[in-house]
Amino acid sequence: MLPTPRKIKLISGSGEGEEKLSAFDRALMDAGIGNVNLIRVSSILPPGCSYEEGFSIPPGSLVPTAYGSLVSEEPGREIAAAVGIGFSRAAEDYGVIMEFAGFCSREEAEMRVAEMVREAFRARGKELLEIKVTAVSRRVDSRPAAVVAAAVMWY
Repeated sequence: MLPTPRKIKLISGSGEGEEKLSAFDRALMDAGIGNVNLIRVSSILPPGCSYEEGFSIPPGSLVPTAYGSLVSEEPGREIAAAVGIGFSRAAEDYGVIMEFAGFCSREEAEMRVAEMVREAFRARGKELLEIKVTAVSRRVDSRPAAVVAAAVMWY
């Protein structure tokens, strides 16, 4: 069993490659998480988990991550990914993480994920203190392109 993460940060990136998977790998590299092993988690921020932008993670680590991503080969299409964290007003309470990816602008992705966070808090009857969001967009050129936005947790 893994310990409960104590810190979280938001990151995003984009990339392109000869293949869809290499485009996704480049997006992960651009975001700073290309050399770790992502463990995809759903949407709950553990109680007591604090937001910290500057922590680093050793290469090869197993990293709990909630993320939205999209890869496209369609030239001219704009692709976007966003992730948002909702922090509960009660500091000892859990929060909510929401992810989004779609064919839209970065601004639209930001708005949609923020609304998803607000909806999740309403559905739980919880009082929202703050929302933090990161998003990225990229226009697909002649090669496959990818975007990723992630909430990365650590110990």
